Amino acid sequence: MNGRETRAATKRVHSGFVDLGALRVHHMQGGRGTPVIFIHGLGSSGYMEWRNNLEPFATRHRVLAPDLPGYGRTDKPRVRYTIPYFARFVQRYMYDRGLRSAAVIGASLGGRIALELALEEPKLVRKLVLVNTLGLGRPQVRMAQMAYGLVTIPRVGEAVMGFARDALSWAPRTMIRRVAARYSGASADLSRTMDDTYLDDLREMYATDGFHNAYLSTVRSLVNPRALLGGHHDVTRRLNELKIPVQLIWGADDPLFPLAHAERAHTLIERSQLAVIDGAGHTPQAERPEEFNRVLHRFLDG
Repeated sequence: MNGRETRAATKRVHSGFVDLGALRVHHMQGGRGTPVIFIHGLGSSGYMEWRNNLEPFATRHRVLAPDLPGYGRTDKPRVRYTIPYFARFVQRYMYDRGLRSAAVIGASLGGRIALELALEEPKLVRKLVLVNTLGLGRPQVRMAQMAYGLVTIPRVGEAVMGFARDALSWAPRTMIRRVAARYSGASADLSRTMDDTYLDDLREMYATDGFHNAYLSTVRSLVNPRALLGGHHDVTRRLNELKIPVQLIWGADDPLFPLAHAERAHTLIERSQLAVIDGAGHTPQAERPEEFNRVLHRFLDG
């Protein structure tokens, strides 16, 4: 048996599908022990976002990473994709899996969904991990992030998504990685952070019927005058309601959600810890997976 076959034989986390009513849900799951749910961010999936993190935790925990509705290989219904909608989905998913509570980990938009769940259904969340999370302050919008504003414009957004789908099919992989790094602030080895398997998965998702509508619906629910000017998605004022252990993990070079967001949240959450990962941007779980996993192991097993 060669090395690749040995690794395949010892894998604990596997891909599968479950049905939540009429919604067919793809997820990664495996391992035994206390349950840990991983929630991905915008334009991602459970198998893409957490590709470097699930397997190490399946030795001591039951890990579950669903693709949110509209993303990855989960169904993509014609609905309004909002934070409360995603939080209700995670709640239904947990009930379907027989979970009364779990440690919940969320990155970016996934972190804001995890916060929604912890604030509205606190009995479901035993521990909370927030990774470069939306909702802890006003995002910094620079030129590279202006595309989020563009896609809110009717027809323009659809054209942008169509261009992105086509570009993923013809653009060289090095170019795709460089463009993605401008949005995320990634400075690590991009061929590892966004390896060929990741790019193949990204192409597959962009080519899927329904993904463009789900992505645009999500962004348009987040980027609007009420959200931007009124702080509609900022839950800073409610952080003192969190009574559970909370771990903040932050890439120091995030161009969208600066470290100051995490530092302020740390002072407002009574039972919180903050780990800053230098040399990482918006996705420390992918850019610095070994360091990220060490921090997460200490928190979950402590």
